[in-house]
Amino acid sequence: MIEVGDKAPEFDLPANGGGRISAGALRGKRYALYFYPKADTSGCTVQAQGVQESLEALMKAGITVIGVSPDPVKKLDAFAKKFGLTFPLASDAEQSLAGAYGTWVEKSMYGRKYMGMERSTFLVGEDGTVKAIWRKVKPAEHAALLLGAA
Repeated sequence: MIEVGDKAPEFDLPANGGGRISAGALRGKRYALYFYPKADTSGCTVQAQGVQESLEALMKAGITVIGVSPDPVKKLDAFAKKFGLTFPLASDAEQSLAGAYGTWVEKSMYGRKYMGMERSTFLVGEDGTVKAIWRKVKPAEHAALLLGAA
């Protein structure tokens, strides 16, 4: 389980728009990885729209925001287009990054247990260490948490 002060895990994932996003490309920058369960669902849409509305202020504060879900890139492309999202969305289809951050967890709904993405956010500093962690984030409060850390 990642804790504040730990070195952020390395990653290189496909992203919407045909690109890739990697820890190496972000070296020396502050960035926030926010893990969300599924593109184009109500909670994830509220969360993404909040980030989009706060994006200019976050960028002025020097924070790059990356959304991470297990969705395939094609679904991320459609999600970004539908809601006008201009920040990168990374596809962690094999849950490798989610596993490294401890956000791929057992969940339960209506008595059925399954594995899924825990809605969590990690702020990584210029030095590559984790500076803040928010677990089980409420979608509507997410952007305010990031802005507060900025």
